[in-house]
Amino acid sequence: MKDFVHLHVHTEYSLLDGIARVEKLVKITKERGYSAVAITDHGNMYGTLQFFEECIKAGIKPIIGCEFYICNDLHKKQGKDDIGHIILLAKNNEGYHNLMKLNEIAFCEGFYYKPRIDYQTLAEHSEGLICLTACLAGHIPTLILQRRYDEADALALKLKGMFEEGDFYLEIQNHGIPEQKIVNQYLAEMSKKFNIKMVATNDAHYLYKEDAEMQDVLMCVQMGKYLDDPDRMKFSTDEFYLKTYEEMMEAMQGFEEAVENTVEIANKCNVTIKTKSLGEIPGIDEKYKLLPSMNYIPVYRPSTGEEPYEFLRRISYEGLHKKYKEVTKELIDRLEMELETISSQGFVEYFLIVWDYINYAESQGIPVGPGRGSGAGSLVAYTSGITKVDPMRYNLFFERFINKERVSMPDFDVDFCMDRRGEVIDYVKRRYGEDHVAGIGTFGCMQAKNAIRDVARVLKTPNPDVMKLTKLIPNKLPDGIKKPPVLKYYFGTTGKPENDKFIIPELRELYDNDENIKKIADMAIKLEGVPRNTSQHACGILIAPDPVSNFVPVAKTDNERVTQYSMIELEHLGLLKMDFLGLRTLTDIKKTCDYIYENHGIKIDFYNMEYDDPNVYNLIASGKTDAVFQLESAGMKKFMKELKPSCLDDIIAGVSLYRPGPMDFIPTFVRNKQDPSQVTYDDECLEPILDVTYGCIVYQEQVMKIFQVMGGYSLGQADNVRRIMGKKQVDKIDKEREKFINGWQDPEGKKSIPGAIKLGHDPKVANKIFDEMKEFAKYAFNKSHAAAYAYVAYQTAYLKCYYETEFLTAILNDRIANADDITKYVSLARNEKIDVLPPDVNKSFTYFKVENQAIRFGLGGLKHVGTAVTEAIIKEREANGEFKTFDDFVRRVVKVGVNKKAIECLILSGAVDQFGHTRSQYMAVYEKLVDRAVRDRKSDQMGQISFFGDSKIEDTTEYPDIKEFNKKTLLKNEREIIGVYMSGHPLQDYVKKFDSYNLTSEMMALTQEEDMASDESFDGEMQEENELNLQDGQAFVCGGIITEVKKNRVKNGREMCYLKVEDLKGTLEITLFPNTFSKYREIVEEDNLVTIKGRINIRDDRPPSAVGEVVILWKDEEAQAQKAKPKERLCLRFDTKNPDVFCKVKNSIATYPGETQVVIKCTSSNKSFVYQNSVKINNYLINELSGIIGNENIVVQ
Repeated sequence: MKDFVHLHVHTEYSLLDGIARVEKLVKITKERGYSAVAITDHGNMYGTLQFFEECIKAGIKPIIGCEFYICNDLHKKQGKDDIGHIILLAKNNEGYHNLMKLNEIAFCEGFYYKPRIDYQTLAEHSEGLICLTACLAGHIPTLILQRRYDEADALALKLKGMFEEGDFYLEIQNHGIPEQKIVNQYLAEMSKKFNIKMVATNDAHYLYKEDAEMQDVLMCVQMGKYLDDPDRMKFSTDEFYLKTYEEMMEAMQGFEEAVENTVEIANKCNVTIKTKSLGEIPGIDEKYKLLPSMNYIPVYRPSTGEEPYEFLRRISYEGLHKKYKEVTKELIDRLEMELETISSQGFVEYFLIVWDYINYAESQGIPVGPGRGSGAGSLVAYTSGITKVDPMRYNLFFERFINKERVSMPDFDVDFCMDRRGEVIDYVKRRYGEDHVAGIGTFGCMQAKNAIRDVARVLKTPNPDVMKLTKLIPNKLPDGIKKPPVLKYYFGTTGKPENDKFIIPELRELYDNDENIKKIADMAIKLEGVPRNTSQHACGILIAPDPVSNFVPVAKTDNERVTQYSMIELEHLGLLKMDFLGLRTLTDIKKTCDYIYENHGIKIDFYNMEYDDPNVYNLIASGKTDAVFQLESAGMKKFMKELKPSCLDDIIAGVSLYRPGPMDFIPTFVRNKQDPSQVTYDDECLEPILDVTYGCIVYQEQVMKIFQVMGGYSLGQADNVRRIMGKKQVDKIDKEREKFINGWQDPEGKKSIPGAIKLGHDPKVANKIFDEMKEFAKYAFNKSHAAAYAYVAYQTAYLKCYYETEFLTAILNDRIANADDITKYVSLARNEKIDVLPPDVNKSFTYFKVENQAIRFGLGGLKHVGTAVTEAIIKEREANGEFKTFDDFVRRVVKVGVNKKAIECLILSGAVDQFGHTRSQYMAVYEKLVDRAVRDRKSDQMGQISFFGDSKIEDTTEYPDIKEFNKKTLLKNEREIIGVYMSGHPLQDYVKKFDSYNLTSEMMALTQEEDMASDESFDGEMQEENELNLQDGQAFVCGGIITEVKKNRVKNGREMCYLKVEDLKGTLEITLFPNTFSKYREIVEEDNLVTIKGRINIRDDRPPSAVGEVVILWKDEEAQAQKAKPKERLCLRFDTKNPDVFCKVKNSIATYPGETQVVIKCTSSNKSFVYQNSVKINNYLINELSGIIGNENIVVQ
């Protein structure tokens, strides 16, 4: 078979302009027997490392390249017409590094529409590169088509001179496009004229010819177009696929040598990248293997001049003596073990880098968390000050973090104050060099439902048909599928009988019986998982020993340098990745402690106190844990009320158990805590391990300890088994069972495992315990992480217990710009019987402040006022005393630059109410007062007499005799300016109405809160679940007052809208699509009280949203309810043949005429009839009738 090499290939990393999936590309190349293949994505190298590793695993040569965007001067912002394409391929590692450097320059210096380089930059970084002139979008082909032949020749000669002899090629293509024939003909002449070889490529954007339509759909998704749009950009033919050698020879008739030259180029290219992942694969050439112990950690030089290890050892021992009253042999042995392991594994400088930026943060007063993840299990970390959780007290294992059996890089995740996290990152950049530090790139990929929606939209499929599909797709992966893609399983297109269990019958039926659905599904299956955009990892930072672009290509996202390789790929390369997480709770705690000292003179030091206050645990057990970290959800409140925690270990266990999976063990845990006699142990060796969790396995560390005590494993070996069980690696689990029961002899005699039988344990019991560990290891939590977060939970509970006013004030100040949070926590304060005082120009400061055990609203929380205005008002007040009258206020604040708009907002917010007049009166006069104050200020400057005079400060303004605004207007203004209702609530008379709703703002907020502490930052150990378990398509009923209507015109010209509806707890956002909006637009108006019925909409990568389908005015709803309400009836039972009794009954009915029907049953005839007159039921009537026929014979229905 003839060899041929594709040198111009766009993978899925050309971001919605290529659909050649890397794995499939490599597989096809291998199947065809070709020796090599290239990657040349548009302007980036995002897919390079994945491509390289896949090629090496498949035994074919990876050719690393990029189709750069090139211009004449990257520093000039010129039109798109100046941008051309050029293909660069790496011959060797110098060329690979130049590709990365050029990528960095393109993104960080030359970005304008696209990441651009210019010819000067290319000339400076051309070593080790091969250059191809690219497609019709290249500058040389463009000049040829413009008949600017001399310029084309000159550029060709210029490029030829930039590269080593024979490394510049004229690229020819034939996709059946007429312009290509013109270009190819001239390139052939140029080749002869200047002795430049030609090379044939096919600009492959997809793998098979039949994928052309899918590529077309992908481009429509990118551009937001429909497939049948005649004016959109599209490929003019279906020839842009991965052709065979034979197809290339047929397309390039007359240019056969150019086809053969692809192999010549491939033979020149030999790039070697070492990775740890390749090092784990048997049979891979050693030159591609990076040893697990090889890591690129920046050099850390202590300022003391000590060697790094000596410095770490000294600060660890100093901390040991400081933190422990008695330094025991156990402590010294543990510290020495850890220090030796850290040193032998090469992690000393890693620890010191983390210590350094934590030390900097604390020196600058930036709140730092007590720890996070398995790093909290290290005694060295604790004594050196990296963490603040005592690992000895809570029996945390260092081996869960670092052990000699697992040589992968440890991972310290550190929580910082959300607002000041950036200062720490800036310090790291200064410390190690701006170009040595970068954020970490991530990809937003097409998820299952999004892929279906996008394809369906492009094909103009009706929305009901799309929803019919997406509602059938589960939000969670089924057991047995570890990660996406999933659509091929759900539609049953894998062709493998063992996957039939994943088929969703309704989807398969639609697929088989509806051609349009089949088309959507087939395309969506191929598009699922395709990257659609890039962004920056929320907390990951790379710190490199040399400039980052020496190791990985760099891009720029939101003006921040980020790696083009993912976090996992950075680990493959042995690079140091740190997680700088933002945790707002730390800011809350710091500010609360500041307020406590300010108000009470008490300094709170949470790391020099015991965590055993019974009042704090009583608060937690009461379930009143709103605003308490990790314990404020409804489910956690219920759990804590049942558990009645009495120590921090209970909170640690609670944080660990309250997750899907372990939740099933909560009843047993609670029962055993409340009644210790229920606790049983299958083997006596388990009691000291499980007693702290009342006989239940809760933590990963407990699994490790059982393996150590019962099976004789080292903790490092036990941690490896724990990881195997967590990943459900069945074959390895079976091998470990054998070792656990019967032991294992290490051929080298170093790490032998005695086994349970040899250690005197019953094999049946050992097998049973192994089974339990195997099951629970899937869910068992990292105790070190739980302990660190339990610390924070206790701290917030302590503050709420003893200093709730200061605590809630701090929380409000940390969320002062978020109206929904202000509403939520103002409501909480009021529920806790803490007064929230309105804004007051004489009392308020910029931020919320404690005032006589109440919370005074901060002026900084007012909309349309601004920090500069509030600070000017406060500065004037502090300099010249409180404002005496409204006149005085206006005169003085106008002098310091406060304008009419700000004064109007202060009036409407109630901030000047204390001056004795109504808001309507202030609104009537304030403009005249401002104008007068402005004139007065000018007069003062000219030495003239003030209109206000210089004597006593009196309010001489004549206020009109007008009524105050009505309650509705007052509240509306407060809501608009303050963000909350201060003097009442428009819904306060409708509290019971909300009992009938199944969706509230509080419930939606729980599913939409963003936490920068992302799951991936510590092996997914802290997975937040949708506690409410909202499902896509789930029906909801909600309601309240409409506070905002935002209309939006969609592509077909129709209008939809987004509503903000406020209930008693906050604000709901509701989407009304065009059909619904057109139906209810007359009643969808601000200030209307409405009930909205609809369905929950859940997209793969977004929080749940609410889509309204029915909108009902409350007044109409009440009228309908009255109308639909069954008519009330008064039923009487007596003997109508007794004239005396019947006469008395008639007289009573006649006395109380009304609309209630009267039904009489005659006891002698046993017949019923409707009496001719209706009645109004009241107590007088009932009492009279009771005296006549007895109360037992009267029924109101």
